Amino acid sequence: MAHVAEWKFNEVKEITDLLTSKKVIGIVEIGGIPAPQMQKMRSNLHGSATIRSAKNNLVKRALEDAEKKVKGISSLKESINGQAAIIATDINPFKLFAQIKSTRTMAPAKGGEKANYDIEVKEGDTPFKPGPIVGELQKAGIPAAIQEGKVIIKSNKIVVPKGEKIPVDVAQMLTRLEIFPIEIGMNLNAVFEDGNLYKPEILDVSIDQIIGNMKQASTDAFNLAIKTSWYTNLTIQTLLVKAHIDALSLALEQGIPTKETIKNIISKAHANMLALKNKVS
Repeated sequence: MAHVAEWKFNEVKEITDLLTSKKVIGIVEIGGIPAPQMQKMRSNLHGSATIRSAKNNLVKRALEDAEKKVKGISSLKESINGQAAIIATDINPFKLFAQIKSTRTMAPAKGGEKANYDIEVKEGDTPFKPGPIVGELQKAGIPAAIQEGKVIIKSNKIVVPKGEKIPVDVAQMLTRLEIFPIEIGMNLNAVFEDGNLYKPEILDVSIDQIIGNMKQASTDAFNLAIKTSWYTNLTIQTLLVKAHIDALSLALEQGIPTKETIKNIISKAHANMLALKNKVS
């Protein structure tokens, strides 16, 4: 039997305790995140979530051990790839996804990365003084020129189309222009809560859009209830007002005299009289 280091047993136990201590457990990909940005992301999540990184095989083993207490949690093993970490929290999966997404930041390109969108340089002034920088910008495909003693970008220019690799010289110029085209941050691969496994395509929703849809649904339901005369605590006042208006209109149309209609009926009769008088004349 192969010897297993004691520290591995201890680490698996610590991870297992974390997995079984929180309601919501996620697997995040943290590969390629520089230490300063990673520290900032941890700080942003401090108090609401705990991030624990470990070797993937130890995390998988801990998930297997946690399965004995939390049924279904071992399904997270399929979401472990690259440099993975555990995130444990009590906030709901949708809020967790939004919170992690908000911690993503933009970083300078080094060259060789694939552009996730069209990288564009906008026309306008630059912070550079006239000199060799103009030729360097032009060499990188950026339409630079000297105007009134300043280096300017003459027109908007897409220097790297979406999907293409960023050349090293372009990356250097983008950094000098303080254009940071690389988005870095944690990717939430999956979240487990109460026997359910949630993937990013389910969690990536707009809270504002959901609230807007709910408000619209509420308005539509209210209008339908009014149209079908379905009385509830919310609709009864509007229905009574509508009924009063409809009754008043009917009384006026039929010439039924009441305290509320008599003035309008007399005014209508007077107007009819004048119209008749004009025809007789």
